[in-house]
Amino acid sequence: MPPDPEDVVPDEQHPQRRAGTRPSAVVSSVRTHADEEARIIGRQLDVLDLGGGTGGVAVPLAEEGHRVTVVDPSPDALAALARRAREAGVHDNLTSIQGDGDSLASVLAEHRFDLVCCHGVLEFVDDPAATLRAISEALRPGGTLSLLVAGRLAVVFAKAIAGEFGQARAALTDADGRWGRTDPLPRRFDLDLVEELLTGAGLTVAQVRATNILGHLVPASLVDSDADRAALAELDELLVAAPGREFLRTLGNGLHLVARRD
Repeated sequence: MPPDPEDVVPDEQHPQRRAGTRPSAVVSSVRTHADEEARIIGRQLDVLDLGGGTGGVAVPLAEEGHRVTVVDPSPDALAALARRAREAGVHDNLTSIQGDGDSLASVLAEHRFDLVCCHGVLEFVDDPAATLRAISEALRPGGTLSLLVAGRLAVVFAKAIAGEFGQARAALTDADGRWGRTDPLPRRFDLDLVEELLTGAGLTVAQVRATNILGHLVPASLVDSDADRAALAELDELLVAAPGREFLRTLGNGLHLVARRD
């Protein structure tokens, strides 16, 4: 079962950071995109949040007036989502369905969406390619997918810096990017593989960003304020801003891709 989407990219080096670690830049990006699309098409969006858990993205989108359907396998998470939606006064804009990426086609039937969020889900499904094909089918033509997955190279660097060289080598060479039998993630991704999977699902990549390039390498004791976290996020942006540095995106603890259905 996937973790709550607010804990989408587990950081093995700093487990104390795992609660509430959905990158704020991803949430902000999704909200901005949804609002821009709504202005273009002249109505609020129909949004699917796959693995949306307790509503870290769904509730803010519903607060903007978008209609959000959350599909998640955890009844506890969906119950927490319902409470959160009531407290925020957006329960009329939210629909919850128990299901997962592997059963997406059957639980959605013919419903189509303008935007699908799939954050921290592909690591756990049985067949990532099949899940992406189901997502593509769930999108209206011109619809957008926001995809966040765990990056392989980030954990390789983190393990090596921590002196866990065997685990670093395992993560680098293992087909699923796992560092050992007790690794909490079933798989991690290389950027080129994610792009290949998206293309195979009939989706065109429009944007690639990395999240938490440096943050997961810095000792947690040195990152204890919002100002520190903002400074690290700014460093991440500056790292990839200059021409010739695009390859540094592959080092992100999270790989955030935006893709469109033609």
